[in-house]
Amino acid sequence: MSLGDEHDGQTRTRLPETGAPRPPARSSRSLVAVVGVVVLLIAAIALANRGDGGPADTPSGTPGAGARSAAPTAATGTRPVTGRNGDIPAGFARDEQGAQSAAANYAVALGSVDMFQRGPRESIVRATHDPAVADALVRNLDTSYSTAFLAEIGLDANGTAPSGLTFVSRTVPVGTKVKDFTGDTATVEVWSTGLVGLAGEGSTKPVTSTWFTLTEKLRWVGDDWKIVGSEQAEGPTPVNGDNRASLADDIAKAVEGYGGFTYAR
Repeated sequence: MSLGDEHDGQTRTRLPETGAPRPPARSSRSLVAVVGVVVLLIAAIALANRGDGGPADTPSGTPGAGARSAAPTAATGTRPVTGRNGDIPAGFARDEQGAQSAAANYAVALGSVDMFQRGPRESIVRATHDPAVADALVRNLDTSYSTAFLAEIGLDANGTAPSGLTFVSRTVPVGTKVKDFTGDTATVEVWSTGLVGLAGEGSTKPVTSTWFTLTEKLRWVGDDWKIVGSEQAEGPTPVNGDNRASLADDIAKAVEGYGGFTYAR
């Protein structure tokens, strides 16, 4: 499901509405697909709309796939990313490799737990987006992450999980692909899997996985790639394996014990 469509400088945005898994479309003059950058927000909405203690819907069947060659999954390139903008990698190369690395790292930041808290969320948005669109995006996301919405996914008004529980929101890029590159602009797809939910004993919103593709439109601003717009689509989603689901406490310990990565091709 796409969260926003952009064309000719016009953005069509779907904002989340509490209790509605498929919110209505709204038009915006901003270049940004307002909620498109929140790569786990739709999964969080599904979590909120799931009944307390109810299991997540499990997709069945196999995803359709065209006959096309995939980019190598092994890391390639000539240098690692060494710069940082706060906690977010920065200083990407001004080439296709750098654009892919930027898109993957930005997807991770935009799908993190910090996006559910006002201050950290603004810092992430400003670190990853073109300043020309950041102000409008910050305002719209503050509205989207309302107290009512946070409450429905089990968080308090500050985006904090109840005592004894761990809120999980992670995006893990599986691969990237350049759709368009001109030198100053790039469009990159980031195929990802994500985790979202509350981990810990007694959780009624267990951590579930989701698969999606985030398309980021990037522009070279100053000396780095910045997002000017994005959209999200469901899948491609693999068939579920035979792995036994872990206990909630085990998930909480894993999230707290395993750190993330800087992504680069």
